[in-house]
Amino acid sequence: QLQLVESGGGLVQPGGSLRLSCAASGLTLDMYTIGWFRQAPGKEREGVSSISSSDGSTYYADSGKGRFTISRDNAKNTGYLQMNSLKPEDTAVYYCCLHVSTEATRQGRGTYWGKGTLVTVSS
Repeated sequence: QLQLVESGGGLVQPGGSLRLSCAASGLTLDMYTIGWFRQAPGKEREGVSSISSSDGSTYYADSGKGRFTISRDNAKNTGYLQMNSLKPEDTAVYYCCLHVSTEATRQGRGTYWGKGTLVTVSS
């Protein structure tokens, strides 16, 4: 059964760190670009980062540049998003998605989506 499961969210103080995981089952992750998106309460979903399957090239939205690092471990069928120096405005549900096309992933047209993990940044 094909499944994407995000984990690693939680409550963290401003300036803290979290590492989100996106575990895939029922498919071979190395065929797909991994994208991370987030949706804050009352706001539209926005792209955060992506990492391609072909050459591992990465993309970061301005909101996360210098603070977030995306990675993947194809052997474990898992993608990661390391988030440092977290800010209250990073509070959102974070989703991972997969698509064979990097462009489609970045556009939010993921073929597969997880159910999300909540990140709350608050003192």
